[in-house]
Amino acid sequence: MRAYVYLAIAILAEVIATSSLKATAEFTRPWPSLLVIAGYGTAFYCLTLSLRVIPVGIAYAIWSGLGIVLVAIAGYLLYQQKLDAPAILGMVMILGGVLVINLLSKSAAH
Repeated sequence: MRAYVYLAIAILAEVIATSSLKATAEFTRPWPSLLVIAGYGTAFYCLTLSLRVIPVGIAYAIWSGLGIVLVAIAGYLLYQQKLDAPAILGMVMILGGVLVINLLSKSAAH
């Protein structure tokens, strides 16, 4: 279970870092830039810790799937970036894939 905690921290750190990229103004603003660097550093370190137990393909599928959805939500909330129906449908399908992997796949570490 600890591996999934590390993976969750990795995902959240990556989402924070990615969502902060726009605020860096092409890395000309120091505080958002530091947040991006720290976020990605934390994300990759925690991802490596999760890989002690979770297969790399499964971890990456969960990381990227949840990351896509969470960054899209952050873009909507922080930058008023609109999501249309096909985008929302696609993200629902991505979440469905993450659930299938975690609930039904024997490849995932349970």
